[in-house]
Amino acid sequence: MSSSANTVVPLSQLACVVVDDNEMNRLTLEHYVSITEGLALAGTFADGVACLNYFRKGGRADILLLDINMPELTGLDLVRILPEPLPDVVLVTSHRDYAVDAFELRVTDYLVKPLDYARFSRTVDRIRSQRASLAPPASPDEAAEAMFGADGNSLFLKINNRLMRVNFDEVLYIEAMSMYSVLVTLKHKHIVYATLKTFEERLPFAHFVRVHRSYMVNTQLIEAVEDNQLQLPGGHEVPVAKAYQDGFFKRLRGI
Repeated sequence: MSSSANTVVPLSQLACVVVDDNEMNRLTLEHYVSITEGLALAGTFADGVACLNYFRKGGRADILLLDINMPELTGLDLVRILPEPLPDVVLVTSHRDYAVDAFELRVTDYLVKPLDYARFSRTVDRIRSQRASLAPPASPDEAAEAMFGADGNSLFLKINNRLMRVNFDEVLYIEAMSMYSVLVTLKHKHIVYATLKTFEERLPFAHFVRVHRSYMVNTQLIEAVEDNQLQLPGGHEVPVAKAYQDGFFKRLRGI
């Protein structure tokens, strides 16, 4: 689907994937995508397994419109195991009681069926606004090259189209946010157009350790560990996911 010729400033095209085991719900979402300027349907699936295979084979999406209750693989389980970088996940469900789980997975929005187009459109507008506010550089490769000019404990990072010196001794943790990463200090949040995987592979500081699919943590600033939650200065907490626990705690004991 191409942008309208009458649009003065063309909207950037966002690829959408629809996943719902109910055919009528799928058709409704497909229709909403088709009538929304700047959206394109990249794929539609009747179950989570088919969607997972799509992403594992290199399929891409900017927005994932996802049902929760599906056979074989629920929508929540799918989000937990999707390969990075994650798209903006919008849960579309008949049930309100999954909101806490959705919040913990940091999905972009939570829509309750029956869905109306106005609510869908507001979600799309919010996703566009969030993406526009990040003001990324031209490409992830360009950002990655700009990231790593190490100077002692600092790196120069491309943030809002300018190079800024960031002292990594002050960074509490790094959080994944789709194609971006957020570096959190006590005073600032720096948004960088590079994935958490890029930081994991190229960050030259050994005290930053991956503890979750969405987090790397500065082990030098951990104040306490309780119930697999890392307590950091300023009341910040970072979870240690089960898949990372053995490696992390072995690393912690060796510090």
